Amino acid sequence: MTAPAATRFSLLPSFLLGWALGAGLFLLVRAAGLALLQGPCQGRTILALLMPLLLGPGGLALTAASWTRGQARGAVFGLGLVVASLFPALGVGARDIGLLRASGCAGGYMLVLPQGGGRSLSEVNVAPGGTLNLRLQVGGYTPQSHPGSFALRAASPQPGLTLTLPQAEAQAGENVPLQITAARSVPVNTYTLDLEGVQKRAGQTYQASGTITVNVRP
Repeated sequence: MTAPAATRFSLLPSFLLGWALGAGLFLLVRAAGLALLQGPCQGRTILALLMPLLLGPGGLALTAASWTRGQARGAVFGLGLVVASLFPALGVGARDIGLLRASGCAGGYMLVLPQGGGRSLSEVNVAPGGTLNLRLQVGGYTPQSHPGSFALRAASPQPGLTLTLPQAEAQAGENVPLQITAARSVPVNTYTLDLEGVQKRAGQTYQASGTITVNVRP
């Protein structure tokens, strides 16, 4: 019982060395990338994912090769690199990507939400002659990163299946009414309706787009 415990303890420095080296490389590459990259968006997704993708597979390869050769210290050192690829590399990278999305670097999208609240919808059902009252929201941007309004547009390819937007403009994250109406003459079928929000500011155009699938059923 004592020998295996002593062996595990003797391998701990190798693991810590691997983790420290991986974490140090991540911090060094991240600092260099933040200093060299221009603009708030360009290249930052690659920077967030680069070190997790290098440290994780690289550490696993080193662990497998060292284990095959019977080199326990090398295998444990590789495991340290793998752990560093998860924390801090992947943890900080996921946080950076979340911040990029919040600032609009990942582009915008349109959300369709139930009238009473809840998760976004990708598909709804409506009967011929029926009406659905929903909510529409511009996602992917924030009022802080993109102040001002987005011009809203909703289009249907099927005559008699209409989308009504009582409010023609909305700020990012603002819920506005969206009404889907199917005339009695609309054939029973599945239709894809286009949604769009466009903001023009400081000579730039920012777009959010999406679709909603409407099943016309009796």
